[in-house]
Amino acid sequence: MNLGSGFMASKTLLSAVELGLFTVLAEGPLTCEALAARLQLHPRGARDFFDALVALNMLKRGGSRYRNTPETAIFLDRTKPSYIGGLLEMANARLYGFWGGLTEALRTGTPQNEVRSGGDFYGTLYSDPARLEAFLKAMTALSIGSALGIARKFPWKKYKTFVDIGCAQGGVAVEVASAHKHLTGGGMDLPVVQPIFESYAQGKGLAARLRFHPGDFFKDPFPKTHVVIMGHVLHNWSLDEKLILLRKAYSAVPPGGAVIVHEALIDDERSKNVFGLLMSLNMLIETPGGFDFTGADCQRWLKEVGFARSRVIKLDGPNSMVVGWK
Repeated sequence: MNLGSGFMASKTLLSAVELGLFTVLAEGPLTCEALAARLQLHPRGARDFFDALVALNMLKRGGSRYRNTPETAIFLDRTKPSYIGGLLEMANARLYGFWGGLTEALRTGTPQNEVRSGGDFYGTLYSDPARLEAFLKAMTALSIGSALGIARKFPWKKYKTFVDIGCAQGGVAVEVASAHKHLTGGGMDLPVVQPIFESYAQGKGLAARLRFHPGDFFKDPFPKTHVVIMGHVLHNWSLDEKLILLRKAYSAVPPGGAVIVHEALIDDERSKNVFGLLMSLNMLIETPGGFDFTGADCQRWLKEVGFARSRVIKLDGPNSMVVGWK
């Protein structure tokens, strides 16, 4: 019953993020009446809404006042650099509704997003500056924990350059460059992303060491570099398309160079990493041929395109990286 009604708890949290509730409470505890007024909520549902968040361990209540938990204060306050709510904002605005079409997707194998109404997800997204920036922030939220692990667990001292393919806002590139002052790097994405990437890098004080490479990663070659990074990229595509991208990564790096693939890798037994398996179902809903995969799958593909050896390394939460060396 808890699992079957889980959408109720999910939407409660997503609405709280949408309303900016945790950002408001970052300023200090508030009573039910004061918090409802700040969020412009009708009094009928406000108390139940706030108390449901208390029961879900998303808020604390002391006397008549509500306040953030230590976790929501860190991760769901929009004013903090640790904010990961961008991904939840996208889930609320897009994915929550599209997942209502899961049964149809399972029956037909076809996407259930904008495509159903004649639209194109990426075309629509990249043509709307506001939606694009929100999406790129969501990708940073999705990858920031992994980025810290990649910066820490990969032997960067052996290398001088890197390029993040499908770099979005630049979250991974910034974390890697911040942690290793000897590196110069950059990101490759569609040209419309360039000002967003450059603004983010400049805001982090890294504009001099991070360069944006505009291009279509299927049509254009990858920039030459010592290390290619691809995060939450391969799972968007069919197997044939995955292999095309891995071959491009192989061509971009010199002997001794490396590729880093980071995703919510499904465990090899395909029975434990719930997030990875659900993300693969999300690819069913979002893409014509995308799917998530295990570390063993990725290692097999790396070998097929020519990489001499590979290793799976655990990152944060459900995420891992597969490193292949040329």
